[in-house]
Amino acid sequence: MRDRKTDVLVVGSGVAGLFAAIKIAEFANVALVTKKTRTESSTKYAQGGVASVTHPDDTFERHIADTLDAGAGLCHRDAVEALVTEGPRRIEELLEMGAEFTTKSGRLHLMKEGGHSAKRIVHAEDVTGKEIERALVKRAANHDNIEIIENALAIDLVTEHNIKNLKHLPLNNRHCWGAYVLDTASDSVFKIESKATILAAGGLGQIYQHTTNPDVSTGDGFAMAYRAGAKTANMEFVQFHPTSLYKSSEAFDQPNAFLVTEATRGYGAILRAKDGERFMPKYDERAELAPRDVVARAIDAELKRRGDDYALLDLTHKNADETREKFPNIYERCLEYGVDATAEPIPVVPAAHYACGGVMVDLKSRSSLDGLYACGENAMTGVHGANRLASNSLLEALVFSHFAAEDLRERLKEDFAKPPAIPDWDETGALNADEMALVSHDAQELKQLMWDLVGVVRSDLRLESAKRRVRNLYFEVEEFYKKTKVFPALIELRNLITCAHLIIKCATARKESRGLHYTIDYPDKWPRPIDTIIQNTYQKS
Repeated sequence: MRDRKTDVLVVGSGVAGLFAAIKIAEFANVALVTKKTRTESSTKYAQGGVASVTHPDDTFERHIADTLDAGAGLCHRDAVEALVTEGPRRIEELLEMGAEFTTKSGRLHLMKEGGHSAKRIVHAEDVTGKEIERALVKRAANHDNIEIIENALAIDLVTEHNIKNLKHLPLNNRHCWGAYVLDTASDSVFKIESKATILAAGGLGQIYQHTTNPDVSTGDGFAMAYRAGAKTANMEFVQFHPTSLYKSSEAFDQPNAFLVTEATRGYGAILRAKDGERFMPKYDERAELAPRDVVARAIDAELKRRGDDYALLDLTHKNADETREKFPNIYERCLEYGVDATAEPIPVVPAAHYACGGVMVDLKSRSSLDGLYACGENAMTGVHGANRLASNSLLEALVFSHFAAEDLRERLKEDFAKPPAIPDWDETGALNADEMALVSHDAQELKQLMWDLVGVVRSDLRLESAKRRVRNLYFEVEEFYKKTKVFPALIELRNLITCAHLIIKCATARKESRGLHYTIDYPDKWPRPIDTIIQNTYQKS
């Protein structure tokens, strides 16, 4: 793969990356790199929908209030207001781009999900993400100003720390000029030089033993930004989706959990213990419609108290034909595992689902490094606070990728800091990788320890143990990384270890329980909520 120059480099092909690329292509050239194929991202698996005020009986104020309530005091109000008020226009743009949402009587059919005070979830049956991605991929693939580079895994961002005589510059004077990228087909590294770079590389769910995220969600955007010196924040707030399909060991033929959408509880599903007892009313007056963190902790508490390995999501009291019509994908997937959701409850467990923290950005999606933007799950916009409100994620990706594009529309008319000569990737003396067993073992150890020690419920003792073990993994993998030619599994493991470090560091600093971060040592909230901000002050050459 040859080196190239472009106006804007976009890393990631989910809704944030594709939407940004399409909008920027109106006035500039874009290179979009994606580590697998253009259709493999978390967007593809998003079932529920896009939260937006589109019904006359709903209001911006109610959506804002619901978001702030779910965020447990840590949302940035200006970001939430921008998200909500921009929402309807972004839905209109998706429709113009060919997205086909579910309608009823000529209007968008709206669902209600946990934490929402009104029906405002725009959806395409229960495969909303897949439909949005279909429309965006089709539009991007046919645009002359967008080059989509598949099977291309970004390794590291290019900043002053890559350039010998500029390594001494302080972090507040750093610039991003693109990235080094691994062509996985040829096992060769090339560089993309750009005036601006947008990180839209998705989530980090693969850091946990059980996750709803696809295999590509290995925290690449978070880790690259941190290593380059960008500010990250609120990494302790990892959302565990309360209801993923539990699969017994005989049926567990794939590593990732299957998400049973929040909309099933909005539709009327009831959570029960294995003995049939309904338990949510004793945890929250909103019962099954409580925010995700409340529901996930309630299920976790019931499983630990009873010694059960799963809970039950009961739809059997609903009309069977209506259930099949509203949730065809879920119905068929459950059947694959021997569960008829219309006749028997669905076995469910919590699973790592979404990272509410990430690369700190402003209302223009700018990070603390000049020329580096972030949007989508790897960004911390201030919208989600300590807990994301259901179906705000796709909306946030659309709105903040739009903000990035609009900012670049003006900024590209100016002169970004021009880079000096960017060195080629140096593999002098590197050994060929022949220790896949080591990488696989370390990856499995990381997933297990994060699940056991830094999961739904935490403690100082668990975090300290996790910190020591992640530190050991870090040094082992870094030593291997320095002397070996890079390959995908190694790059991803290195990124996951970096993300584990960030989550543990933020969780250790937060001596309170708030939103998605619950610790048995500090069950109360601080009087004044504050973000936990981390910046890497030491970069390796």
